[in-house]
Amino acid sequence: MRRLLLVANPSASGFTGALHRRVVGELGGWFDVTAVWPTSPEQARRMSADAAADGFACVVAMGGDGVVHHVVNGLARSPTALGIIPVGTTNVVARILGIPAKPHRAAAMLTAAEIRTIPLAHVATESCDGARSEFAVFAAGIGYDAEMVHIAEQRPTSKYHFGSFHYARSAASALLTRLRDRPANLRVDCDGDRVDAVAVMCQVHDPFTYFGRMPLRLAPRPEAGLTVVAIESLPLRRVPAVLARAVAGRSLGAVPGFTVWHDPAKVVVEADPASRFQADGELLGNADWLEITPVPDALAVMTPPPEPGS
Repeated sequence: MRRLLLVANPSASGFTGALHRRVVGELGGWFDVTAVWPTSPEQARRMSADAAADGFACVVAMGGDGVVHHVVNGLARSPTALGIIPVGTTNVVARILGIPAKPHRAAAMLTAAEIRTIPLAHVATESCDGARSEFAVFAAGIGYDAEMVHIAEQRPTSKYHFGSFHYARSAASALLTRLRDRPANLRVDCDGDRVDAVAVMCQVHDPFTYFGRMPLRLAPRPEAGLTVVAIESLPLRRVPAVLARAVAGRSLGAVPGFTVWHDPAKVVVEADPASRFQADGELLGNADWLEITPVPDALAVMTPPPEPGS
């Protein structure tokens, strides 16, 4: 029987002990299940990496995008597949992969899942606190989106109770208080093309969203692939046009003050002063220097099987 490690986050907004037992029972008929409740992100990564090294067939993250991010950073570039039981607030990765939103349905899907590989973005940073290496599944950024995550994390109970509305409110607050009048402090070099910016965001998969069912696209294309946007300035009068283009999947490169790169080999950002950065909605600290590179076929994932006849 194939071995499965179930990594659960009991702090996730939709987690209950009864639900966990139901998921273990559903998976136990098809896998040799080992269930763990790590007490820190570092432990979640270490347990996932150890499972991959020990030859587990899959590691299933039961929680939101936070636990998914840390499990991915233990599994990247290994043959062990990622599975997801979504019980978080936004569950962006589960939406991207087409995983059922109901946890018991997601568990049933895993018993007949198709395994495929997807790209990731690798984010390397340097700061006064040292160097850091991260993989991002759907998005990463320095500046505005990291400030949004920082504001959202100041009121975690609002995130649980108000979900997407809380992220929208945090996005507006970050724009009004952190970005609107900020001078450009980021020097961005994308394959030799240089701009100064107040924020840099990258999208790995299309689409992604923190806002419920509202899709966000940094580029007008349906396939996965790294897209990077540098925001040189963002006056309030341009915000409606930017939001409309992101939802409709129209090019943000047509907006004054925005520079968009598709499938770059490498993006390097120097920050003075150091700025907050995030990956997959996880606030990861401050960085003086940041490098983003695409990593094709970096992660094996368990996804719904194709429909009959497709």
